[in-house]
Amino acid sequence: QVQVVESGGGLVQAGGSLRLSCVASGSTRTIKSLGWYREAPGKQRELVAVLSTSGDTTYGDSVKGRFTISGDNAKNTVFLQMNSLKPEDTAVYYCMGRVRLGTEYWGRGTQVTVSS
Repeated sequence: QVQVVESGGGLVQAGGSLRLSCVASGSTRTIKSLGWYREAPGKQRELVAVLSTSGDTTYGDSVKGRFTISGDNAKNTVFLQMNSLKPEDTAVYYCMGRVRLGTEYWGRGTQVTVSS
């Protein structure tokens, strides 16, 4: 079992920045990737960014060039630096830990609100 806990959400004006953090615990040696998804009201959960243990990154099209995912393997932590935020980035951001395809563990989410 893996547990992930997010932090760092909040309210920011358009054009501003926020940094989210996610700490994994439990069977962390089984983790193959850590990442972020988001869910806006009335929309499906979508990929934001994922970082594999081999260092590969994957970004959702809507955040490429604005968001950066990074990690600290020693601390089982992944970060999401969000720059040039837009009102459409408003969502609940969920941390995800994947041990294999189809087996993911989710955090409770952290709210990010971007005002125009």
